[in-house]
Amino acid sequence: MEKTISFVGAFAAAAILGVLLIPLLKRLKFGQSIREAGPDWHMVKSGTPTMGGLIFIGAFLMVSPFVLRDITAVCAAVCAVLFGIVGFADDYIKVVKKRNLGLTAGQKFAAQFLVTVAFVLFILYTGRVDTAVSIPFTNLSVDFGLAFIPFAVFVLLAFVNGVNLTDGIDGLAGFVTLAIVLFLSLSAHRLGRDGLSTLCLVVAGSILGFLLFNVHPAKVFMGDTGSLFLGGFVTAVAILLRYELVLCFAGIIYVIETLSVVMQVTSYKLTGKRIFKMSPIHHHFEMCGWSEVKIVSVFSMVTILFCAVLFFAV
Repeated sequence: MEKTISFVGAFAAAAILGVLLIPLLKRLKFGQSIREAGPDWHMVKSGTPTMGGLIFIGAFLMVSPFVLRDITAVCAAVCAVLFGIVGFADDYIKVVKKRNLGLTAGQKFAAQFLVTVAFVLFILYTGRVDTAVSIPFTNLSVDFGLAFIPFAVFVLLAFVNGVNLTDGIDGLAGFVTLAIVLFLSLSAHRLGRDGLSTLCLVVAGSILGFLLFNVHPAKVFMGDTGSLFLGGFVTAVAILLRYELVLCFAGIIYVIETLSVVMQVTSYKLTGKRIFKMSPIHHHFEMCGWSEVKIVSVFSMVTILFCAVLFFAV
């Protein structure tokens, strides 16, 4: 019953906050500037309010204090909020200081790195996790020893930025992440980690409430405020569940989005040629004639399929 109430409460809180915050963001002229590097037809979205991640972060902060009963869940919550703060700083510079790219690459990486290292060291040295990494689809694990620290840091940074890259069309990052968070909630419950399971449902309800306003055509974008928060939360929970490698499959869309950018940049620098019509790969499918709704539907179904297989196989 508590889990149902947490989910519904977070959904309702996000829905109400959306109604209240979107007009405020419009009055403050917190509109998104569309990068020239994106598809031409995305220019019509210029001016759509951004920083909408405040909607589900606000709902999360309103509901989560009632369900946070163990330090492990608190660790995941704090990690997500800290990443959200980094994203907020980036968005604030974009919309208030009118610098379209926000924080410099060095500033953004440094802030993310500090949050990541602090989280990994804290959970490791307080005994929330050990240095063994589970191998998916087997009963085996490999003890990484001190190498676990750079490994976990890499996983966290990679997936946080993978979620950020996925947030390129209306509803995509929200729906994909919703499926993954529900998978993590079910997995945590099965593993007896009810604190994390319930917290995941709070995030799931918050995302669903936000999606009321973010489906195509979006009335608000989550911005880096939201995408970094979601990336931080999903990856923190995965690490705490010892699902670091499982996340590579559950978050297959994040992985593909990231690899598409790496492949595109590498190919262009080495050969002067592009592999995709545009990257991240969701833009490639747009250039091939897919609608935003079709891309979101297909990518979400792929995520749901992978998560379903993982739930019964891992």
